[in-house]
Amino acid sequence: MEIGTITLLLVTSMLGLLILGVPFAFAAGAVATVLALWQFGPGGLSLLAARTYELINGYTLVAVPMFVLMAALLEGSNIARDLFSAFRVWAGRMPGGVGVMTMVVSVILASTTGIIGGEIVLLGIVALPQMLRLGYDKKLAIGTICAGGSLGTMIPPSIILIFYGLTANVSIAHLFLASVVPGLLLAGTYMGYIILRCWVNPEMASIAPAEERNMTLGQKLALLKGVALPVGVAFAMLGSIYFGVASITESAALGVVGIVFATAVRGELTWVLIVKSLKQTMLSCGIVIWLVFGTNGLVGVYNAIGGIQFLQSGFVGLNLGTAGTLAVMVIVFMILGAFIDWIGIMFLTIPIFLPIIKGMGLDPIWFGIVFNVSMQIAYLSPPFAPAAFYLKGVTPPDITLDEIFSAMWPFIALQILVLIMILAFPVISLWLPTLMYH
Repeated sequence: MEIGTITLLLVTSMLGLLILGVPFAFAAGAVATVLALWQFGPGGLSLLAARTYELINGYTLVAVPMFVLMAALLEGSNIARDLFSAFRVWAGRMPGGVGVMTMVVSVILASTTGIIGGEIVLLGIVALPQMLRLGYDKKLAIGTICAGGSLGTMIPPSIILIFYGLTANVSIAHLFLASVVPGLLLAGTYMGYIILRCWVNPEMASIAPAEERNMTLGQKLALLKGVALPVGVAFAMLGSIYFGVASITESAALGVVGIVFATAVRGELTWVLIVKSLKQTMLSCGIVIWLVFGTNGLVGVYNAIGGIQFLQSGFVGLNLGTAGTLAVMVIVFMILGAFIDWIGIMFLTIPIFLPIIKGMGLDPIWFGIVFNVSMQIAYLSPPFAPAAFYLKGVTPPDITLDEIFSAMWPFIALQILVLIMILAFPVISLWLPTLMYH
């Protein structure tokens, strides 16, 4: 059977299983297994095992559970609450000041976790009730939480970038550096939007309460004492990566030790917190590993029968030029992102797209940031929109899923704007890695 027909059957089978409600990881794994047996007989199963072992055996992958454990410890302690309380008092009379400070807290939390689930839940519990109590427009508050909480995938350490680095065989430290400026640009764009909306329409947000506006500088600085240590751990961890003092894995392990120490100093380290954090880490990593098994195995078998070369040649044959080719790739990312998880999108598309990117003379580090921003958009894009479902789990019953979806559209537009800027000006991503390593 020709490869085009096999490709059509593969896509149809995947869609059929997903429509039936089979989780994406198991749908991909089932199709991979059937395809391997069909094309290679029982020996094809060894191909699946080899592909999975090759990726899972990567030493750098050990950093993933470390970063997830850091996030779980932060979620179980009161560090995020105190961080928000400390920064909220700096809002002053700024239009939308509490929303802006919520975004600042989001950036700090993102630099200690690398994932979005815990961060959105934390902000939904800590920041959303405060913003609503202060009279913030409900949709503006919800959009701020979802967009800010999603920065965990953009601000290093980002688990998405770790897997991209392993898949594309590029430096993860370079990817982390390349994501700093785009991540801050994205956060800054959100802040500018919040300030502008609240300046044009002051009724959308009230200013900070009088008791907070009237606090002295000394009182405001005193509030930072309780969070100075965990924030310092985050910056020390990232600094050790950027300056070559430690590897990604070593820095992640040191970060866990630092957060454990910080939690102990605050008097919040208990066996209940440790056990809960370890269970949450195992559950999160287990889901990711199953996705790796299914998608990586599927791509391996499809590649072995010449499928990836078939798709690449078809892609190149469209003669769209560099700009057109990039536009199609980004559209594919966005369409897939509305329905499946980032790791499935990565393993299904990057092996196909990356050789084309290199063939056009484009930087794979830069393309990793393009992929990452595209996944930012996916986190907010209905109907999949993980950010919406994470937040819905901790919001009052009167906030509906439809309200959450509608609140995210302005922020999706801002994400698309930043993505266009990164596509048009690659130096936004490549400036910092070039400065540090050349």
